[in-house]
Amino acid sequence: MKQQQPKKITDYKAAVFDMDGVVTQTATVHARAWKKMFDDFLRSYSQRHNLPFQEFDMESDYRDYVDGLPRFEGVHRFLASRGIELEEGSEEDPEDSETVFGLGKRKNNYFNQVLEQEGVQVYPDWLEQVYKWRQQGMKTAIVSSSRNCRAVIAAGGVEHLFDTRVDGEVSRQLNLKGKPDPDIFIEAANRLQVVPAEAVVFEDAVFGVQSGKAGKFGLVVGVAHKQNHQQLLDNGADVAVEKLTELV
Repeated sequence: MKQQQPKKITDYKAAVFDMDGVVTQTATVHARAWKKMFDDFLRSYSQRHNLPFQEFDMESDYRDYVDGLPRFEGVHRFLASRGIELEEGSEEDPEDSETVFGLGKRKNNYFNQVLEQEGVQVYPDWLEQVYKWRQQGMKTAIVSSSRNCRAVIAAGGVEHLFDTRVDGEVSRQLNLKGKPDPDIFIEAANRLQVVPAEAVVFEDAVFGVQSGKAGKFGLVVGVAHKQNHQQLLDNGADVAVEKLTELV
């Protein structure tokens, strides 16, 4: 598929950045946390039901079922892919509960443990470009399905580089739908006081570029750190780059 030649990024009024995999190098931390949680659960489940153990794949399972989704939706989608049904549970469930909420809490605790031990790294190509774009008058927003978003960008020292934030906590308060619905991106545009056609979406996940496309944003940039350019283009990205410094 031939990539659409984009206008200059600064021809748009605003940029809306996904967090994990675009701004911060936390996607691999999420993948590791998902794997540890699901592998622990699947071993126990397989033994109890006399089934072969099939581990969670950090590449294909992460990409296809949980990447970019709200945490509990990710639990649902992955379990469904294995033909497993669990009770929904509730926010009050402890992390050792074998419910959707329990597993989601367990994953979040693993994520926070790794984050505390290893800290947060910011993509240097994003940092270089966002300073330039803001200096040229672009407004910027960060979006994330994660309810840890504010803590992550604060730990990465980049909270001041966003005019607004729409994350899992905001989605919960406003009852916004998660990706691939465009709700969080449209809310970010509204808060920046621009219409979607005047803004650029930057996303590394399939569900995320689908959101940008559904929201009718002016440009959807797929960030292909995993060299998955074609996959992002096939799912709604107008252009796909490995580094934002490729955008000239």
